[in-house]
Amino acid sequence: MIGTTFILAIRSIRRHLLRSFLTILGIVIGVAAVVAMVTLGKATTAAVQKQISALGTNVLQVRPGQGFGRGGGGPRPPDFDPEDVTAVARQVTGVTAVAPQAQSTGTAIYEGSNWSTTINGTTSAYFQVQPWALQQGRTFTPVEEAAGKAVCIIGNTVYTNLYRGGAAVGTRMRINGISCDVIGVLVTKGQQGFGGDQDDVVIMPIKAVQRRFTGTRDIRLMLVGVDQAYSTATVQAGIEDLLRERRNITGGKTDDFNIFDTKQISDTLTGTTTLLTGIVAAVAAISLVVGGIGIMNIMLVSVTERTREIGIRLAIGAVANEVLMQFLVEAIVLSMLGGLIGLVIAQIAVIGLAPLMKVDYLFDPQINVIAFAISAVIGVVFGYFPARRAAALNPIDALRHE
Repeated sequence: MIGTTFILAIRSIRRHLLRSFLTILGIVIGVAAVVAMVTLGKATTAAVQKQISALGTNVLQVRPGQGFGRGGGGPRPPDFDPEDVTAVARQVTGVTAVAPQAQSTGTAIYEGSNWSTTINGTTSAYFQVQPWALQQGRTFTPVEEAAGKAVCIIGNTVYTNLYRGGAAVGTRMRINGISCDVIGVLVTKGQQGFGGDQDDVVIMPIKAVQRRFTGTRDIRLMLVGVDQAYSTATVQAGIEDLLRERRNITGGKTDDFNIFDTKQISDTLTGTTTLLTGIVAAVAAISLVVGGIGIMNIMLVSVTERTREIGIRLAIGAVANEVLMQFLVEAIVLSMLGGLIGLVIAQIAVIGLAPLMKVDYLFDPQINVIAFAISAVIGVVFGYFPARRAAALNPIDALRHE
């Protein structure tokens, strides 16, 4: 009986093809919008997590100052010094390594090509705290680091603009008039979570940058690696206590430094994108309800149009449940057909929009199955009342209907 009922439902839909399509249009739009929004939202979340992870996992960023949105006037807080770096590395439990950074900007020149870039002075601990593989060459040796030798490792953006795919390791380029031996080229990292090109950088021993570019021993940033066995919150508290002591911050005075936990940043941004995705998906889901109402409306019209047909079926022996099943299956088929078309449109939309949003295309089977199941449920919910009404018709009254 179910097979015959399904065939009858398909025939009824084909008889009124345009009306059937307009009926399911709300379901199509609703399913397509929900699936596309959720899929793109998850792709965006994955992209944010990937960008944040490029900053390093289990890494604390320690900077002078009171952070974003705090502070104001008054003297600028003092930068860190090499002794602060040594103290954090040796005295705080759970710290695996500390990478100090001193930054400057300059113009790199090689054989007539030039490129303005960021100069990042650090130590070999940088590659331990924030693993960054090399596609060519090597990192600093202890002798080069201790002597502050003018050697450099360049990011992929600098490499592309100066060397254009040629050999870089073993060459010598100039930065602001200072000769620098290129010893390595970093693999591509791409954009970072807060904007900016991570690959547009030249990394040198910190002593070389301090001596030749900044002219001071000041350190504007410390990257602190945290042992996986320790909580970042515990290590952060230890660093705060140590720096307050070293910077003579007593009593209830506000810290003149700030510590960012990259994991907390990642969790916050992920939570925000997930919430926004849910809100947009909920708004888009309203179309599903509208589509369900449309199906119920058209099915009621269909019951009225086919009253004599229903009367004949009941008169020749069909039971009420068979009539109910016929119209219910028809509503479910309409709704599921709309859901299927919506899924196809959603995937086409995501494939087209993902490159524009600069995120990876991610196919999520779960949301597709859930959306299709919801479309079937809508057919049941909104198709039951018209089907029940058809099944409750009196055969004699139905046969008299004009």
